[in-house]
Amino acid sequence: MIVVLWVIFPLSIEAETIYLKNGRTIWADHVRVNGPHIEYDVGDDTYAIPKSSVDHIEAGGFAPPASSSASNRSAQEVPVFSPSAEPAILGGGGLAAKIIQNGAVSSDGLAELQQAGDAKLTAAGYYIAGKYEFEHSNFPQSEDYFGKALRFDPENPAILNYYAALLVRTGNASDALGYAQHAVRIAPNSPDALAVLGYAQFASEHNREAIVSWKHSLELRPDAQLAALLSKAQREVANESDFSERESGHFTLHYEGKQSSENLRAQLLNTLESDYADLVNQLGIAPRASIPVILYTEQAFFDVTQAPAWSGAVNDGKLRIPIQGVNSMTSELAHVLKHELTHSFVNQLSAGRCPQWLNEGVAQAMEPKSLSSGHRLAELFHAQQEIPYNALEGGFMRFSSAEAVLAYEESLAAVLYISDTYGMSDVQRILQRIGQGSSTEAALRATIHSDYAHLDQEVGQYLGSKY
Repeated sequence: MIVVLWVIFPLSIEAETIYLKNGRTIWADHVRVNGPHIEYDVGDDTYAIPKSSVDHIEAGGFAPPASSSASNRSAQEVPVFSPSAEPAILGGGGLAAKIIQNGAVSSDGLAELQQAGDAKLTAAGYYIAGKYEFEHSNFPQSEDYFGKALRFDPENPAILNYYAALLVRTGNASDALGYAQHAVRIAPNSPDALAVLGYAQFASEHNREAIVSWKHSLELRPDAQLAALLSKAQREVANESDFSERESGHFTLHYEGKQSSENLRAQLLNTLESDYADLVNQLGIAPRASIPVILYTEQAFFDVTQAPAWSGAVNDGKLRIPIQGVNSMTSELAHVLKHELTHSFVNQLSAGRCPQWLNEGVAQAMEPKSLSSGHRLAELFHAQQEIPYNALEGGFMRFSSAEAVLAYEESLAAVLYISDTYGMSDVQRILQRIGQGSSTEAALRATIHSDYAHLDQEVGQYLGSKY
């Protein structure tokens, strides 16, 4: 539990805003074009994204507050990994232009290819369509296109790689393993195939195998993102080498025997199973695979997760829970478990595309939790000193303790406003639309008829009337 004084922190640092074609935004200190990539700086870190994924860039605006000691990646986010350059699959330069027209996949172009009767060329067309939708975070449509591509060319490692990466990204790591292994059998010296195999292995709890695959991939081609994932897997294996395992209907519990009692472990699994049934009822969906739950000492938790000091637990596809000094279930621990488990349901419902404010707001509402400083929050909104919701799309791990408290309170306030005004079913519909490929704003407009600017105003009015 963290006790922090409320502070109003500055939001007046000018930034450059990158608007992506999938509806999301990136706030950066500096942006520049470097060949086919857009490079941008956030604090001391530099990142690059494909120019093709960018809609436009605007100077000015206000960046969300950042802490140099914290990660910019969401604690709840499945590590995103995409294969890089694929072998010659495109069937000539004109095929991509035939499949992608006016910023969308052409169904006529795909139908023409299929009617021509060339299986490999048809597979290439569906692959281009699947890759386009994957890069624009339209995962359901991407999965459909990749599946059709594999029916026409089941031995193509590029298609297998992307399909496996997509399955992991959408919470189906166990299904991804077979496709990734098949790709490596076909192309044993492909750094992409080995990287995707490691990605599937890590996400399905085969950490030692993932380390072997990633090391081989990095020997063939250096890659900073892959090296970071390898480092995470190595930290996890080092800290969990003597852990035991216990299973229940929907969970696999990993623990060090000396750090928790049998009674506590049984209580944990019983609580999680009860929470699971409750969330299925409330959100109408269930994660597709068994959920790993890992119990740590406090030091091991921070060693493995590299989380900021204010974090109490992490869900990065696995529920990572520090339990030092806890001998039996407490109300605080029960809230933590329900909160972290909710993220797994939200990620399944939104296909891993949920903005962080909505993800954290739903998780807190499900605990259930009420606003701890409603009066203070109402004053901040009235003075227009809140963090705008479009600045809360990214992860909260970058925030200081005080900033994180405000971000979590605003997130809960938004979900309580939507739920109290329109019903929890509309929260569910927003998540579903995001999972189907809509931007957050498009999903908000289609359900509660609000864009981000209106949401800021409406939450402020809601808090003003309530407090």
